[in-house]
Amino acid sequence: MSASPTTKSSPPTQRRLAIGAEVQPNGGVHFRVWAPLRRKVEVVFASAEQAASDEISTSDLQSVELCRESDGHFAGLASLADVGSRYGFRLDGDERTYPDPASRYQPDGPHGMSIVVDPAAYEWQDQEWPGLARHGQVMYELHLGTFTPEGTWEAARRQLSRLAELGITAVEIMPVAEFTGRFGWGYDGVNLFAPTRLYGEPDAFRQFVDEAHRLNVGVILDVVFNHFGPTGNYLGQFSDHYTSKKHHTDWGHGINFDSHDCAPVREFFIANAGYWIDEFHVDGLRLDAVQAIVDDSPDHILAAITRRVREMGAGRKTLVIAENEFQQTHLLRSVDKGGYGLDGAWNDDFHHSARVAMTGHSEYYYGDYHGTPQELVSAVKWGYLYQGQWNVRQQHHRGASTKGLAAEQFVTFLQNHDQIGNSARGKRCHELTSPGRHRALTALWLLAPGTPMFFQGQEFSASAPFLYFADHEVELGKLVRHGRQESLRQFRSLSGPDVEKYLIDPCAPATYEMCKLDWAERDWNLEAYALHYDLLRLRREDATFAVQSAERMYGAVLGPEAFALRFNGAGDDDRLLMVNLGPDLEWTPPTEPLLAPVEGHDWAVLWSSEDPRYGGSGSGVLDSKHWYFPGHAALVLCRAPLQKKSS
Repeated sequence: MSASPTTKSSPPTQRRLAIGAEVQPNGGVHFRVWAPLRRKVEVVFASAEQAASDEISTSDLQSVELCRESDGHFAGLASLADVGSRYGFRLDGDERTYPDPASRYQPDGPHGMSIVVDPAAYEWQDQEWPGLARHGQVMYELHLGTFTPEGTWEAARRQLSRLAELGITAVEIMPVAEFTGRFGWGYDGVNLFAPTRLYGEPDAFRQFVDEAHRLNVGVILDVVFNHFGPTGNYLGQFSDHYTSKKHHTDWGHGINFDSHDCAPVREFFIANAGYWIDEFHVDGLRLDAVQAIVDDSPDHILAAITRRVREMGAGRKTLVIAENEFQQTHLLRSVDKGGYGLDGAWNDDFHHSARVAMTGHSEYYYGDYHGTPQELVSAVKWGYLYQGQWNVRQQHHRGASTKGLAAEQFVTFLQNHDQIGNSARGKRCHELTSPGRHRALTALWLLAPGTPMFFQGQEFSASAPFLYFADHEVELGKLVRHGRQESLRQFRSLSGPDVEKYLIDPCAPATYEMCKLDWAERDWNLEAYALHYDLLRLRREDATFAVQSAERMYGAVLGPEAFALRFNGAGDDDRLLMVNLGPDLEWTPPTEPLLAPVEGHDWAVLWSSEDPRYGGSGSGVLDSKHWYFPGHAALVLCRAPLQKKSS
């Protein structure tokens, strides 16, 4: 049953977004969609039962024809629709319906009908929340489905107080845009405006954010603007200009940000960036693999996205962070200096060097690093290690100068979803090295001036692995398994003929289940938790570390696996961080100037990774005349009164 639209084709003024379904204050729902490929677009409505039935013809359902606008948009008001109405678009009279490209919720997944959501109905309680400043953050990456056994927003919300207690200031949530299947990492999203039905309804996400803000914890959302998932993407039914004909990525055609009919595509992604800030009150975005976002426009899409995030913050401070394999530092520079104005970027160089130092293995991309003391000193001092040098493995110049950038703009980590997942068994760092080395590098990571980021469960040395998992239909699943196997073969240790025997199936539900955290371990692994808790408190409460200034930090190599970092504090209240990843070391004579105490003072141990509280064996007594450093340990020294000689 068809009806005519009840308003003119121009959209009403009371719209939050230029596209999608929007509830109107005087009744009805206004629909607008970009479909230049089509001559006729109708909105078709169904009950939940009708939407789930394979026997009902769309010709038997109520529908409203939308009016075509000159730029390829179709729009109109449906007075019969309201909050909760299920709908889809019928294109050129076809029997099939397609979900709204700007759907705010897909209760039956990406192949099902969309549902009308009114974002204004939620009553926010975070009016006093100021947002996230760039300085002083401690981030925590999590995957909603495995962060708790239940894998829901509600269950995750109940754990937020524990993160706040630890000293976490912002959670970074892996992508939640709707995707096909029962589980996945989230990087195959296809309904970019719809939080996946797997974790709960949209308001459950809002409640999570509200609770985080009540606990003074910000929320950063990981978004994927470089490709679409392999199944469930129906944008091509509306326009063939969403993807680029001239730019290609590792996932196929790039997104069309700079060619014919790119303006609506650009607005689609810019609007999506602002949407999460506006309608879900998130405090910023992590942009996935921006090296695959290619745009030859004068106004680069990344700069435009960052502006929209700022605008939608409406006075709240927001952060935009990039994952950028090319290490292009112009992304982080201000617009007046020719940059795009992003706040920060993940620092893979620090992770890779620390991983080699921790494990001794330098396979595949880890082969670009030695894991030496000088590398680690340079990584915490300068951010990126590769700043334009030739990379032998990649056969091109890698990175750009970090001069003028602040240390806090580089997000550092010892593990994240990619680096744990890029392995056969998904093991955590504490399982791949000695306990002493792990504690020492944890101290370096958390006391260095960069912005540290945890991965879920790291704070209590979780036993759960984090493997790659994705639920696909049979044929695609076979391709995913094969692709995963071939990717891992690039590691020498996984290139043998027997590798298939111990690779875990990424498409098996059991793989997903084994990655879920057991929060009881937090109360069992007290030594690991105490280590991270105390280091974060030291980082936060010690005025010298809290400055987060690489300009006031200097480093020196003391041995094959030992180095020192000196943090210059106000009023000569310096700190000396000693890290020894090798055997016991005696540094005599002490010729390194960084070891010199402030005039008229001596050094005293402020903190030690060998404290029995963390599972260590004790640090002994500091003798600054002979400089003995315990192996596989880190010490923090502070100034102390010089002991007068007894007469």
